[in-house]
Amino acid sequence: MTFDDLGLDPKTLKAIAESGYTEPTPIQAGAIPKVLQGQDVLGIAQTGTGKTASFTLPMIEILSQGRAKARMPRSMIIEPTRELAAQVAENFEKYAKYHKLSMALLIGGVSFGDQDKKLMQGVDVLIATPGRLLDQFDRGKILMSGVQLLVIDEADRMLDMGFMPDIEKIFKITPFTRQTLFFSATMPPEIKRIVDTFLHNPAKVEVSRPESTAKTVSQFLLSLPANDAKAKRSALRQVMIQEKLKNAILFCNRKRDVDIVAKSLKKHKISAEPIHGDLAQSIRTETLARFKDGKTKILVASDVAARGLDIPDVSHVLNYDVPFHAEDYVHRIGRTGRAGRKGTAITISTPIDHKALAAIEAMLKKPIPKYSLQGISDTKKSQKPKHTPNKTKHPSRPHHKSGKNQDRVTSEKSNGTGFGGDMPDFFKT
Repeated sequence: MTFDDLGLDPKTLKAIAESGYTEPTPIQAGAIPKVLQGQDVLGIAQTGTGKTASFTLPMIEILSQGRAKARMPRSMIIEPTRELAAQVAENFEKYAKYHKLSMALLIGGVSFGDQDKKLMQGVDVLIATPGRLLDQFDRGKILMSGVQLLVIDEADRMLDMGFMPDIEKIFKITPFTRQTLFFSATMPPEIKRIVDTFLHNPAKVEVSRPESTAKTVSQFLLSLPANDAKAKRSALRQVMIQEKLKNAILFCNRKRDVDIVAKSLKKHKISAEPIHGDLAQSIRTETLARFKDGKTKILVASDVAARGLDIPDVSHVLNYDVPFHAEDYVHRIGRTGRAGRKGTAITISTPIDHKALAAIEAMLKKPIPKYSLQGISDTKKSQKPKHTPNKTKHPSRPHHKSGKNQDRVTSEKSNGTGFGGDMPDFFKT
């Protein structure tokens, strides 16, 4: 099957071809014809399956007929995070470049004045996060009566972030006659209740089990014997040197650890930057742009970046922490191995992670293959050498006050990186 078989017009097909795509993914092949027929759609698909195009492409087709009125968007796409909203906006602009459609991005961190101006001009599609959308609605800047098409994306993520009351309100203030496209990676009971309440006989398009991981991603587990943060950061650096990775998204469970790990990597001359929800939107946007451009090699992230970031050429995902929830493991490692490319995901675990790790392996229905560090002593508990005052010290092995990780400490002194003379070139930038 090709995109020509889906009923899209020549202008849209031209934009798709110029983007380098020739064949639709399963979620696109299943959803696009249903959307064009005017049906509500319930899409269940794991991350990295081409879900965004499955609703933006038919929306462009539908919106090509008609004209927007002031303060009355004709369609809305609701995303859980600013990053996802901005990324969907980029996709919409790319695919709609041969159509005269107007768009507004309604997210926090952007002045109300600029957004008000666009809304007053009238927009065909409004891409928004729930909080900012409802703020503008409460201020009387948006009228919902003209909404013909409503997209709720990453619904289970919305649930995790506590946005379900906002989503219910958005459903209630938009016309009953709207067409609804609802996408979620999983279907917990609360999501099912929302679907049953607000969608009208939706066509269900499910392309894979929510717990499945992409076959293009090779998964590995590095088990450390102790809950030692310093040894863990050292092991992380050794993984980086051994893998000779081109770039990577590195996930931590807590925002404070994102900052700590990013600072540690930069101290060792590794090109790394943090991204999490406590940073200003302008900083987050600039950080993502530098990572996409290759100026930053390691993006140290909280789970705010675990879903939906469309960066096709990420060589590695590194889980500095085992995720608390098993499904987040799938979403994290889905940041690599995209668009048919090969990817590698390496998870570092310590004894404290045994329950979370067991849940992930139970979901996968198999153990994660073990990862071995070659010639590295950091993964073993080092012990202090016994005090032997009468023995002569070996001249080629200088004595340190602590016997812990002696070889590594020596190499760190040589260049300040922790990698000795084997440091990859990009770590020197």
